Amino acid sequence: MNKTIKDPGLGNFSNRKAKRFIDPKGRFNVKHLNKKKSIQETYAYIISLSWFKVIGFIVGAFAVINILFAIIYYLLGKADIGISKGSELQILYKSFFFSVQTLTSLGYGFYAPQSIAAGWVSSIEAFLGLIFFAFVTGLLFGKFSKPQANVRFSQNMVFCNHKGKKALMFKVMSQRSNVLVLSTVKTSLLLSHKNEDSSFTNRFFELELERSKITYFATTWTIVHPIDENSPLFGFSDKEIKNLHGEFLVLLSYYDESFNQDIHRAHSYTFDDIKINRKFERSFYFDEDGQMTLDHDRLNETCPE
Repeated sequence: MNKTIKDPGLGNFSNRKAKRFIDPKGRFNVKHLNKKKSIQETYAYIISLSWFKVIGFIVGAFAVINILFAIIYYLLGKADIGISKGSELQILYKSFFFSVQTLTSLGYGFYAPQSIAAGWVSSIEAFLGLIFFAFVTGLLFGKFSKPQANVRFSQNMVFCNHKGKKALMFKVMSQRSNVLVLSTVKTSLLLSHKNEDSSFTNRFFELELERSKITYFATTWTIVHPIDENSPLFGFSDKEIKNLHGEFLVLLSYYDESFNQDIHRAHSYTFDDIKINRKFERSFYFDEDGQMTLDHDRLNETCPE
């Protein structure tokens, strides 16, 4: 059996109900308590959101700021911003549009502060507008320029015969048409062991792979861990492997020419994700014109051995 390795940073103690350390999105599944908040953390959190949520946040923040200042202008009185007539609802609408013009520094000139109080409020709002749009500009730039690992991992691992012995496999697919080169993968196994006092301890193993590096990553890559005398899974039957409790921790790294830097993507599997006596179907083929074709819908397809 492989020798155990030192704790890679996840902790040696465990629990009977312990959840996986890495979630399906490649993030550490850690719940933070009593953590101090900061602007930098908020900025990083917003950048990590989807484009739909980021745009929603910007639109929502813009609307809230203008609504608040519209209420202030309404309370100051219509004469303070040059509104001569209109119903109460119309005055509120016009106060909102005046707020939009002030926040964006647009200033059509139809309405303008007519009192000292309105002048102070509009000045504060104009300054806040500069900060708001500077923040939004940085946010959008950060979102566009943030490197994204555009690869997919297979939903399951397979446990099947390979070159005369058992092997554990999972598959990775490239979702980019640009060049991904010098790809490396590192796979560790976390096994949760029950102690005599009913507590649980984590043991970590570095899994030997049939191939841990490839030069070009253009289609798919099947990562293979042979189950031999050097494997921590050696000697377990198919049923015993399914009953083990632990997690396979995967770190994939490659150079992406789009960002001109190395990209890293973490992923994990549990023993519940293993399909016994199944093998992966090929996801790419050559069409009638000899063009290599990658079918993204076939990443997770398996068949009996």
